[in-house]
Amino acid sequence: MNRLHKILPYAALLLFVLQLLLMLGSWIFSATMPGSEVRSLLTGEGLRWFLGGFSRLLSTPLLVWLLLLAMSYGVLRGSRLLHRVTTYRENWARWMTLLLGVVYVGFILLLTVTPHAVLLSATGCLWPSPFSDALVPLVAFGMMVLSAFYGIASGHLPTFRDVFNALSDGIRSAATFVVFYVLIIQFYESLRYVLG
Repeated sequence: MNRLHKILPYAALLLFVLQLLLMLGSWIFSATMPGSEVRSLLTGEGLRWFLGGFSRLLSTPLLVWLLLLAMSYGVLRGSRLLHRVTTYRENWARWMTLLLGVVYVGFILLLTVTPHAVLLSATGCLWPSPFSDALVPLVAFGMMVLSAFYGIASGHLPTFRDVFNALSDGIRSAATFVVFYVLIIQFYESLRYVLG
């Protein structure tokens, strides 16, 4: 893990340098090959696209999923739900969490498998449908609720402040992924613009 933390800054630098090379390369290629399909990122049109669309390009469902899953991970880790049970209180909390999980899954099933269910598509399919669009948020929300319930019931997250801090810790632990998400998405979208 320590070796990975030493490599990650260089990987981020590599992505940044690739972005700069793509910008310069697209400019040089479009200047030397005027009839080509390659568009330059350093023209007026390219700069308007790059700067004007920066936020729009980054605001994808993937970013939301990353944040939700990070928050879920933080609460799951803080609650110690996946650790070995050692006390009666933890055992009781584990059984109550399992019961709450069954209720949650049952509620989701009622919204998806019954005829004319709310989360089915207009044709009655699960894929694609509102259910498939909401699958990651549903899993993340379920994990947050179950972990928070277990954390409070077991005493590992005794107050709502502790639950909130665990949610925040999850986002802090995913900060590296967010940095790479920004670099990768921007490079990918820039490449699509240049070649498109």
